[in-house]
Amino acid sequence: MAAWVIREERLGEPVDAFQLEEIEVPEPGAFEVIVRVMAAGVNFNNVWAALGEPVSVFRYHPNEDHHIGGSDASGIVWKVGDGVTRWKPGDEVVVHCNQASYEDPEVHGLDPLAAPSQQIWGYETSWGSFAQFCKVQAQQLLPKPEHLAWEEAASYGLTYFTAYRMLIDRCRLQAGHKVLIWGAAGGLGVFATQLCALTGADAVGVVSSDEKGGLIEQLGATGYINRAEFAGMMRQGGETADEERTRFKESRRFCKAVEQMLGGAPDIVFEHVGKATFPTSVLCVKPFGKVVICGATSGYQLDFDVRYLWMRQKEILGSHFANAWEANKANELIEESKIRPVLWQTMGFEGVAEAHQLLRDNKHLGKIAILVGASEEGQGKTADGPGAIRAEVGA
Repeated sequence: MAAWVIREERLGEPVDAFQLEEIEVPEPGAFEVIVRVMAAGVNFNNVWAALGEPVSVFRYHPNEDHHIGGSDASGIVWKVGDGVTRWKPGDEVVVHCNQASYEDPEVHGLDPLAAPSQQIWGYETSWGSFAQFCKVQAQQLLPKPEHLAWEEAASYGLTYFTAYRMLIDRCRLQAGHKVLIWGAAGGLGVFATQLCALTGADAVGVVSSDEKGGLIEQLGATGYINRAEFAGMMRQGGETADEERTRFKESRRFCKAVEQMLGGAPDIVFEHVGKATFPTSVLCVKPFGKVVICGATSGYQLDFDVRYLWMRQKEILGSHFANAWEANKANELIEESKIRPVLWQTMGFEGVAEAHQLLRDNKHLGKIAILVGASEEGQGKTADGPGAIRAEVGA
C-alpha cells in the first residue's frame, strides 16, 4: 500500500519528515480490523511526530522502524481479525483514536483512559490513517454518518470527542451554565461552542479576529472577545514584579469583560492553551467553578496565583480524549445533525506533508481533511442532511 511514513533518521520539518513509501498492508490480530481509508483528518499531534518533539514517537512503538501517523479516519471495513463480531467487510465507519489493551482491568470498570496501555492511535502507535489501509482495534469503530461525505466524516473525531468528554462528562455541562472558551474558533473550540448551544449553556469565546468571532456566533456563542484587545494578560514566564502587576491588571480587566458578556463569572473555563492563559482562567472562573484542561499549546509549565484556587474553592480538571462510550454518544449527535463538523480545506493524498507544514507554520485557517481512497470531495454521502460547515476561518 501507499503510505506517508516518518522515519527516525529524518525527523524534522514535516515537509521533509513525511515521505511517501510502499509498505506491506498490515494483517489484523485478534479483535483488530483493517480499514480501507477513504479520508483522513490532520491534527497537530503528527507535527510533533515529524519534529520528534517533545519526545520521539518511536519511544512509544520501539518495535517498529516506521511511523504512519493520522488519528482521524473515515473508511470501509476491509478485513476483521479473530473475535470481531460487530463489524464486517463493507461496513462504512469512522475511527476514534483511543486504544487500550483488552486485558487491562481499568478497561472493564474504571475507564480505558486510566489503563497503563492507553495510547493515541496514529500518534503513539503506527498504522494510522495517512495510508491506503489502517489497522485499529474493533472498539475504535463508529458508524459513519450517512449524510456526511468521506472528508467531512474524517474531520471531527479527535477534537470533537475530546471536547465532549471535557464538557459533558468531566464538567457535567447543563442548561444555564456560563462557559468561557479559549481558542473558540479552533478545532476544539468550534465543538465546545456547539455543545454549549445544544445544552442551553451560555458561552463566550476568545478568538484572534472579528472574522473568527463571527464564525462562533454562527455556531451559537453568546458573544466573543478578541484576545488582541487584552494581549497584556498573556503569561510569558519570568515576569518581574512590576510586569506581573501590569499583567494581573489586564487579566482583571479581561475577567470583567467576560462577566459583563455572560452576566456573571463563568461556571466553566474550557482550557487548552496552558501557560499563557491559565493564570487568567483560574482568576476568571467563579468560586466552586471548574477549569477543565486537555492541552497546553503555549507551554505546559504553569505558573499561577494559587490563592485564587484554594480560597475560592475552585477546581482544576484534567481531561484526555474520550473513551469508546463517550465517542459513540458524541457521534450520535453528529448523526442527528445536532452537532456539525467545521471544515476549512480538503487536500489530495499527495498533500499530507504540505498539510502538516501548514499547521507547523500556522498558515492554516481550520481543519484540513485528506482524500485517500476517495477521488474527489462529496463522495460517500448516502443520505440527505446538512454536511460540514465550510469555514473560511478557524484554528
